[in-house]
Amino acid sequence: MSITPPRPKGPPLNALRAFESAARLGGFALAAEELCVTPGAISQHIKTLEDWAGADLFQRRAHGVELTEFGAETLPDLSAAFDAMGVAVHSMRAGSGQAHVHIAALPSVAQLWVSPRLPALRAALPEVSLSISAVETPPNLARGVFDLSVFLRPATGASGETVLARDMITPVCAPELARNLRHPSELRDVTLLHDALWAGDWALWAKAVLGDADGFVQGPRFSLYALALDEARHGAGVLMGHEALVRPALDRGDLVAPFEHSVPTGLSLVLEAAALGRSNAARHAVISHMVE
Repeated sequence: MSITPPRPKGPPLNALRAFESAARLGGFALAAEELCVTPGAISQHIKTLEDWAGADLFQRRAHGVELTEFGAETLPDLSAAFDAMGVAVHSMRAGSGQAHVHIAALPSVAQLWVSPRLPALRAALPEVSLSISAVETPPNLARGVFDLSVFLRPATGASGETVLARDMITPVCAPELARNLRHPSELRDVTLLHDALWAGDWALWAKAVLGDADGFVQGPRFSLYALALDEARHGAGVLMGHEALVRPALDRGDLVAPFEHSVPTGLSLVLEAAALGRSNAARHAVISHMVE
């Protein structure tokens, strides 16, 4: 008969992770997206943690959830702990000698900016294994899943960020369609192609160039920017081009920019690297080639 008393159980790691993510991001749905689980799973994990702690971490309200005073006091230490764990994971991978770099990118950026650079990267760095994941929102690189991210987003000036280009937009279309366009106001009379993620692009450009957006809100909408770009190449209409993404098509002559008016969106094409506790030659090499 064992005389060793049973040890008290600590809180499950997944429950701590779910709480920290929900508290930091401000909601169960956002935490579910970050951790690739359902909001229901996040809710259950947090209920488990609250039962273990004997206190509420969130107040459940009709419009969402709100941290309790106890929850707010708990968050900073947990965030610091998970950040430190992320650095440790990155350092472990760097020290293992594996020449593997995992990049997260917005789907349109992955297809139209990262993908064209992969052949040159493979040729220059044959010893490096590259993985690409297309995700809708910038990941938290401190958590150890991805090494790099490339997104069109506001630049923050944080350590590890490199601004590759300012995001400028200008209409683009097939050459045969451009021949009939002489003034920006004539765009009101053609089919305008819209990207669902950047739904305000046409209005932003029209207000900057023409003073108003009347006649610039109608037209087909696409959830994939690359698909909208293909439609523009096939002559289906005029797309608002993000210059960093459409530059290869413009250089090839598949698309043309009928007007010289480029408008800044306030975003940038940002390359971000996760913090490391030790040097990672493979990652540094990939960054160097991507910023050239």
